[in-house]
Amino acid sequence: MKARTVRLWSVVHSWTSLISTVFLLLLCLTGLPLIFHHEIDELLGYAPRPEAHAGAARATTQAVADAALAADPGHVLQYISWDKDEPGTVTAFTNSAVDGLPDNTTVRAFDAVSTKLLGAVGVGPMLIMLKLHTDMFVGQPGKLFLGGMGLLFAIAIISGVVLYWPFSRRLRFATIRDSTSRRVRWLDWHNLIGVVTVAWALVVGLTGVVNTWAELMLSQWKVTELASMVAPYAGKPPPTRLATLDAVVARARQAAPGMEVAFIAFPGTPFTSSHHFAAFMRGDTALTARLLKPVLLDGETGEVADSRALPVYLQALLISQPLHFGDYGGLPLKVIWAALDGLTIVVIGSGLYLWLARRRKRAPAKADAFARRAPVLS
Repeated sequence: MKARTVRLWSVVHSWTSLISTVFLLLLCLTGLPLIFHHEIDELLGYAPRPEAHAGAARATTQAVADAALAADPGHVLQYISWDKDEPGTVTAFTNSAVDGLPDNTTVRAFDAVSTKLLGAVGVGPMLIMLKLHTDMFVGQPGKLFLGGMGLLFAIAIISGVVLYWPFSRRLRFATIRDSTSRRVRWLDWHNLIGVVTVAWALVVGLTGVVNTWAELMLSQWKVTELASMVAPYAGKPPPTRLATLDAVVARARQAAPGMEVAFIAFPGTPFTSSHHFAAFMRGDTALTARLLKPVLLDGETGEVADSRALPVYLQALLISQPLHFGDYGGLPLKVIWAALDGLTIVVIGSGLYLWLARRRKRAPAKADAFARRAPVLS
């Protein structure tokens, strides 16, 4: 590789890394506890615990809805969801209006058999970590900004690999030059750890970027696919009386054989139209359980109106979300994700140290050069 090309890649690597360093450290530090958010919530008592019901049948969806409305008088239901990993609980989302602001939503868990209120969901220190990690408490602008930092991180990774390639041909892999200066030793460690974590860091960085575009993707789906699905209802008034949820669930299952309901969106919420329930169905395998298929049902009669697979970009989003946090392979995978996150923090910190050390080394040289060029006053 020519010297000029090396210098160009070095500039790209240095500045993309430096610009994103602070925010990458924020993402890595907040992402570390979020990998274990289920375990931490359980330890701190924020995770709802269902009652023991050996062999008992689950309560009907309508019974869960009634319990949720009784727990929040004056509010309306937006969503009811069933977590595949927590079969003993059902989660209800209520708000002052079906199109109310997300920050005004109350999320509560109910026992799937007795419909007993188990407690609020999404409270405690993990909520603070999640908001810092996703949008820094500034909403969509914060998400897009962090997405931009993620793209810079990806460029820094790629440019680092390009720079390491000719370097690796001069030294054996994993060589740490202990007999040289501390800066050189840190450079060797920076390169080694960076190479070991490169694939993971690139995957997690890019899936994080995709996650920041979630609202934009949902908006695109609404104005294209969803608009086409609800076109026959254009001009019709919203339903004055809603169909029973049990009928909605039963017909959604008939429309998607072999699938189960992941969550139901009520008419007027962002995931559907003002005329329809939307039942988002999932499969029963490791992959299909992450992919959703919407079934639209008439809000008044409960009859199936339409059902289509989600577009590729939303399927990519659904796959990227668990992949980002290692949330699909149990505790062993979470431990691996945490270890790689810690190593990435070392790479970021050592990169910052190397840049500062190089600047300190250059400062005396520049001072000497300036002294030699300065005129002698007599």
